[in-house]
Amino acid sequence: MPACEFQPRKYTGPGYEKVWRIRSEHLLKNAPTYYKKPLLIHEGNMQWLFDHRGRRYLDMFGGIVTVSVGHCHPKVVEAAEEQMKSLWHTTNIYLHPKLYEYAEKLLSTLPKKLQVAYFVNSGSEANDIAMLLARLHTGSYDIISFCNAYHGMSMGAMALTAMCTWKHAVPSAFGVHHAMNPDVYRGVWGGAHCRDSPIQTVRECSCTPGECAASEQYYGQLEEVFKYSLPRGRIAGIFAESIQGIGGTVQFPKGLLKKAKELVKSNGGIYIADEVQTGFGRTGEHFWGFEMHGVEPDIVTMAKGMGNGFPLAAVVTTPEIASKAEQALHFSTFGGNPVASAVGLAVLEVIKEEKLQQRSHDVGTYLLQQLAGLRDKFECVGDVRGKGLMIGVEMVEDKDSRRPLPAKSFLDVWEDCKDMGLLLGRGGLSGNVFRIKPPMCITKADADFTIAVLEKALCKFTEKRERLLH
Repeated sequence: MPACEFQPRKYTGPGYEKVWRIRSEHLLKNAPTYYKKPLLIHEGNMQWLFDHRGRRYLDMFGGIVTVSVGHCHPKVVEAAEEQMKSLWHTTNIYLHPKLYEYAEKLLSTLPKKLQVAYFVNSGSEANDIAMLLARLHTGSYDIISFCNAYHGMSMGAMALTAMCTWKHAVPSAFGVHHAMNPDVYRGVWGGAHCRDSPIQTVRECSCTPGECAASEQYYGQLEEVFKYSLPRGRIAGIFAESIQGIGGTVQFPKGLLKKAKELVKSNGGIYIADEVQTGFGRTGEHFWGFEMHGVEPDIVTMAKGMGNGFPLAAVVTTPEIASKAEQALHFSTFGGNPVASAVGLAVLEVIKEEKLQQRSHDVGTYLLQQLAGLRDKFECVGDVRGKGLMIGVEMVEDKDSRRPLPAKSFLDVWEDCKDMGLLLGRGGLSGNVFRIKPPMCITKADADFTIAVLEKALCKFTEKRERLLH
């Protein structure tokens, strides 16, 4: 494990068994914990987490893609502390300077047409408001998102989400339609030249130079939704994650989202980019994920890494679209509060000062290339994909069938990685994708440690499976 000079404080809180009892008896358990025996996390420092015993773990999931610049980054902590000494909260019925300072800095990172921001607390809230703005602006009701998408768990955002795991038997917003998921690894079409990634799928590809055949095929499926599910020439908008997050780091074929926007626009709608996970330099080559698709959205939603773990989210749009919000009074009690604004501003400064976007590109590309080596070595590693530090590793029974690796087998590898000090996320509809989205401060040494642990865990799993087969 790479060296770390930080020493955590001695844990003085309630014992593990007491914490577990309180959780079991008094907290809602609809959200599962990770691992057979969940970790009791005591302290964090940059890319490291420490449990109540003082054991150190490399956090390669970043608090569910939320810790962008590092756990307890000193500059972000200092900004929060300084703001808390002067003003915690007023709500935005008054003016307070930090919000406007932050808004100006944030908007400078986006295309010039996107110049109006509204601050809230979570990605779900942001997507709810984006739906409202799209409908008010266009006067239309119907919205499209992609199968396998995750856009949140509020009653409105749940309609956009298209994974059975995250949809429940309760009424949610009507008027949302789901287009075929353009997954070039597991979908009907796609192959070895279709993704904007240093690592491509090993499937054969029928693309020709400058043209993605899979993109055309999936675009045809999107056209089918317009033909059969929507009023002629009437749509409010389309939502798309620039890379699907909870769905398993799925990347769309080149050129698809640009053509999708043109189709939506020709039918009176707008394009909404969900940058909750892909924003703020995580994809490396660009600050915003939509830039890799060569498309300018009409609305951008953002959260997670925006506040480095502090509740902070936003909707950014054009003045024209924003003007329609006057038709629908809306208020967020805590959105854009002074402390959140100070934290957000500090995060932007750290990303720039420490060149974390460039680090995401350099370390992420290196890590992807090393992970591709594991794919080539192990039959159970079906696909490696992503860009920058937005990475997915899909586990399968075998490369030919691409059947998802059964949960028990996946969990065996996952647990072994944890026991060796490596924390990874889990995603995909079948829960068979390792989600690697660490704080952007990680180093090449951390990437090497990740590969070494994964390789050891995969060797152990492969040997165990071979013994059982024989």
